[in-house]
Amino acid sequence: MKTILVTGSNGLLGQKLVYNLIKRKDVQLIATSIGKNRLIKKEGYIYEPLDITSTEEVEVIITKYNPDVIINTAAMTNVDACETKHEECDALNIKAVRNFVSVIESRAHHIHFIHLSTDFIFDGEKGSEYVETDEPNPQSYYARSKWEGEKIIQTSPIKWAIARTIIVYGVVDNMSRSNVVLWAKDALTKGQKINVVDDQFRSPTLAEDLAEGCIAIADKGATGIYNLSGKETMSVLALVENVATFWKLDKSLITAIKSNTLNQAAKRPPRTGFIIDKATLELGYNPHTFMEGLKILDEQLGTK
Repeated sequence: MKTILVTGSNGLLGQKLVYNLIKRKDVQLIATSIGKNRLIKKEGYIYEPLDITSTEEVEVIITKYNPDVIINTAAMTNVDACETKHEECDALNIKAVRNFVSVIESRAHHIHFIHLSTDFIFDGEKGSEYVETDEPNPQSYYARSKWEGEKIIQTSPIKWAIARTIIVYGVVDNMSRSNVVLWAKDALTKGQKINVVDDQFRSPTLAEDLAEGCIAIADKGATGIYNLSGKETMSVLALVENVATFWKLDKSLITAIKSNTLNQAAKRPPRTGFIIDKATLELGYNPHTFMEGLKILDEQLGTK
């Protein structure tokens, strides 16, 4: 029996990890998040509230459950908010990582620490998709904080893996934040006009696929950096147009705009996208196409 501890279990990826892992007879699951448990299903795992920015709380939880694997999905991911809320961003994206690494290093050397990171650590100027060995050049406070977290892990002696991902979409219980797919579907369904950038390119990632990739890292005891994203890179405009096509919504409501007209606080990389060959070869990672992902969402929304 392997004990897996998941942080950020109330979030999109966290919930998918919980619902995937509770099906397993060979896993004891400890789900942790800030505050109360927001998942509808409460059976089949242990829930513990956890503030990952507290060294003491992290130490208590690790000592109590002695997990074999920690999957750290918790982070501050609101890119624009990070530009002004530096302390909060640093606490969640840097200090929390240091907490886990230091406790594992001093007390529990066996723990496999799997950490989620982002395509935003790159500047987006490569002109093509990124591989794991490309040199980061973060352009926003959020991106710099995630890269700092990565460096803490990469220079530590613990057993670690980093899963980098891009635009995660999906349906969850009691969702507190939306994602680009559901935002576009909701707005277009209501007949609202929306402005969408045509000069940013990404590889949208189905949350279920990302969860399976993280679990494959845990199952195989894999270490190092893995790109875990969707297999198709497209403009954000094309992404939203695909959403309109799938749900037969009015594309004339969509207006293409340039990023520099948005007045966003944080700079975004113009083009990321990942080459996922390493994850495919070493982990058996095989994500759905974007249209297949939308079909899965449609089925889930039908039961909500």
